[in-house]
Amino acid sequence: MQTASFNLSTSLPNLKHYPKLNPNPNLLHSSVTFRPINAGFTRSLPSICSSSSPTKLGFSISSPSPLPERQSDGVVVRAASVPDSADGGDAAAAAAGKSKVVETMVLGSLFGLWYLFNIYFNIYNKQVLKVFPNPITVTTVQFAVGSVIVFLMWTLNIHKRPKISGAQLLAILPLAMVHTLGNLFTNMSLGKVAVSFTHTIKAMEPFFSVVLSAMFLGEMPTPWVVASLLPIAGGVALASMTEASFNWAGFWSAMASNVSNQSRNVLSKKFMVKKEESLDNITLFSVITIMSFFLLAPVTLFTEGVRVTPAYLQSAGLNVKQVYIRSLLAAICFHAYQQVSYMILQRVSPVTHSVGNCVKRVVVIVTSVLFFRTPVSPINSIGTGVALAGVFLYSQVKRLKPKKA
Repeated sequence: MQTASFNLSTSLPNLKHYPKLNPNPNLLHSSVTFRPINAGFTRSLPSICSSSSPTKLGFSISSPSPLPERQSDGVVVRAASVPDSADGGDAAAAAAGKSKVVETMVLGSLFGLWYLFNIYFNIYNKQVLKVFPNPITVTTVQFAVGSVIVFLMWTLNIHKRPKISGAQLLAILPLAMVHTLGNLFTNMSLGKVAVSFTHTIKAMEPFFSVVLSAMFLGEMPTPWVVASLLPIAGGVALASMTEASFNWAGFWSAMASNVSNQSRNVLSKKFMVKKEESLDNITLFSVITIMSFFLLAPVTLFTEGVRVTPAYLQSAGLNVKQVYIRSLLAAICFHAYQQVSYMILQRVSPVTHSVGNCVKRVVVIVTSVLFFRTPVSPINSIGTGVALAGVFLYSQVKRLKPKKA
């Protein structure tokens, strides 16, 4: 049996007091629909819909206490359920925390690979240069292997192949030239002196960065930056005076590498300014690697000739297989550590990257001393430590902004 219920509003008798009611019988003819009350009365009340022509009135009751009548043209007002915001917030916070942990793990892995590739590059490269003292040929082989890796990445869509215009190539050419010189001078220094001493001298990079930026970009250093350069210069001088493997060819080659590498940074700021001409770091490094190979290959043929053939290596009394394997591993690590460095730079600030580079230099110096059993005196150790501390101080004060007058 169905039961019908309705509620008579106390305002209905007042209708007779309105003198301006339209006596049109069509307006007085209304329909009242009595809907049955289902078994779930305690959960929701049935809706009472009243409609008249030409105006429709509708409302819905969603709580035991009746709501006041609301007039709207054909709109039924219904109660909507409110989602549990607390549960949604907890889920979002958990997802964000998980994403942050994953990102931190990826970044830590990249730093580990950066250091590992750099350590193995210096070890294998030094072993090759000891028995095969031809730094131009060695550097050309490293650029050749790097170019092959770049083409494989583009072919396998590991990294998107860039579309480069002639104007971009002309802008990149000076960068490729100084990049080539920087790596060539580094290999020349590694062939002449100990790995640890080469990297101690390369700690002077901030000094040349400040000087070249002031000369060509007009960026004047703050007093704090200038003060941080003093321990760098003093530490390198102290280490040089007590270095057992010191010779001037290795020293000036490392210094020339500093000038070349920092010139590349200055030129990149000076020439790669327009956004439409800018490339991401990995693409820029890939293009520079290929251009460096084509720049250095003719120089190698003209100066050292073809000295990588098995016949030449055998005539020099070398183990051909060992030289080939170590040269290949050094070239792979050479390209890999630089590419990973650019990948890190895309994820962190330049200051964080600079601090990581300082730590990397410490790791390389320590591991090379242990691996090659390089004799190090206490004064030499102090000089190296002071220079590296100055590099760390430089990376910290570099982010201090000068006060505006």
